[in-house]
Amino acid sequence: FLAQQALSQGQAVTLLLGASTAPQLYPQHLLPPEVKLVTATEDGTAGKKGMITDLLPDFTGWADQIFACGPGSMYQTMTKQKLLTTKPVQVSLEVRMGCGLGVCYGCTVKTKSGLKQVCQDGPVFNLDDILWEELNYL
Repeated sequence: FLAQQALSQGQAVTLLLGASTAPQLYPQHLLPPEVKLVTATEDGTAGKKGMITDLLPDFTGWADQIFACGPGSMYQTMTKQKLLTTKPVQVSLEVRMGCGLGVCYGCTVKTKSGLKQVCQDGPVFNLDDILWEELNYL
């Protein structure tokens, strides 16, 4: 959906997609044809061999914005790489949500502006706002 919105506004979209092995990659034929796809697999069965975060420095210099969805360990790596760009980086957090309504506080994360509930205040946050060292699910 995010790629379709950007394309409808005349933006170019490059999708960096990583997985452990080729069969785990999202099928390219399901993407809009205008999306440029760059892949990496940990075992080298598709695209570049290694982690998708290894490719990020090649793209952060010219990207207008960066959106990411993945495990917390990927975001920690991206936080270290953030020094390479001043562009906005938005991440979609994967946390356990007990109720999804903001009642149980099970999905609370620490941010620079205090505690936030992923189910109510997110799940998308600025990469720089999250206190990654405080998260215990990584």
